[in-house]
Amino acid sequence: MGTKSELENFGYKQELKRSLSFGDLLIYGLFFMVPIAPFGIYGDVVTISHGMVALAYLIGMVGMIFTALSYARMSEAFPLAGSVYAYAGKDIHPFAGFMAGWAILLDYILVPALLYVVSAEALTGMIPVIPSWVWLLFFIIINTVINYLGIEFTARTNKIILIFELIVLAIFIVVGIAAIAKGANGAHFSFKPLYDPENFSLPLVMGAVSIAVLSFLGFDAISTLSEESNGDVKQVGRATVFSLLIVGILFMAQTWVAALIFPDYKNFDDIGTAFYQVASVAGGEWLSRLTAVATAIAWGIADALVAQAAISRVLYSMARDRKLPHFLAKVHPKYRTPYRSTLLVAIISVLVGTVFISKIGILTSFVNFGALTAFLFLHVTVSLSIILLKTKAKITGII
Repeated sequence: MGTKSELENFGYKQELKRSLSFGDLLIYGLFFMVPIAPFGIYGDVVTISHGMVALAYLIGMVGMIFTALSYARMSEAFPLAGSVYAYAGKDIHPFAGFMAGWAILLDYILVPALLYVVSAEALTGMIPVIPSWVWLLFFIIINTVINYLGIEFTARTNKIILIFELIVLAIFIVVGIAAIAKGANGAHFSFKPLYDPENFSLPLVMGAVSIAVLSFLGFDAISTLSEESNGDVKQVGRATVFSLLIVGILFMAQTWVAALIFPDYKNFDDIGTAFYQVASVAGGEWLSRLTAVATAIAWGIADALVAQAAISRVLYSMARDRKLPHFLAKVHPKYRTPYRSTLLVAIISVLVGTVFISKIGILTSFVNFGALTAFLFLHVTVSLSIILLKTKAKITGII
């Protein structure tokens, strides 16, 4: 179990509240990846993969599993809130930790802003009379208040919204299967979304995978809650791997159904809203609107909520080590949350969101660069850790 003495071994005091169970951590992982994430990028993935969208998500899941296993190993060895920053800093060198911390900051600190911008623009498209910046502020204020009030309150909110997402997903899959059974839009069951021998090309599919994996980014954020886990040191790693597997299966299921309903992937009215067109074919306008609203809520509140919680923990961890201004390490006396870091993330989200309100592509590039660089530091850390353990074992055997 994560205890006070374990943190003291690394020179820290237990300040954050240990109240998160395996279920809570699992929900955080599901939330960060968003079970309905393919709704928003379906058009790009299915078009580039020439219909083999389920295969793209399967390959993406397999690739991410290796990173998830690395996080599991390091979160067990270093049960600290700093994630890759703590792993690289403790296992390699403080400077390596500093660089890894800034890489993960580039990812985490911009993710909330990206999610707010996507959700704001989606809702503005549905309700043009309300400008994007109003929705932006709306989402930021809601999430900041929830995270400020404590990790338990955040976890309860997560469960409610996750249930809503899963209900919408279940409705789409059930209605979609019914539409396939009726042969709507020429639909019929086949394995083509998983493998189409006539169109298969590895470079082509891997091009789609490069986009599909964006849906998986975020599972690593579970590691930032290590100091708030109430289980043993393996609990965070287990939650990381299981959440990735569950979401991967859900991604494959929903995209498989969507591809069968609308097999002519070359003729969407708009690639950006392709999934909502599929939903309209399957169940009508009501299902199209339901999936669109669910996407806005999932990205703007659900995903952004845990994104803000995760980055505030990284800021707290780095400030505690004096790698950032120490005032960011202040923990709220009542709610036991890094409230100053939480407020800073909110301010940055407002500024970044305002600047990139119509430049989602550029903002996404920054996020991807930070995430992939952080993953690189993680794998290097794990490799060095294994080498050091083997070397130590050999030396011990000789002695």
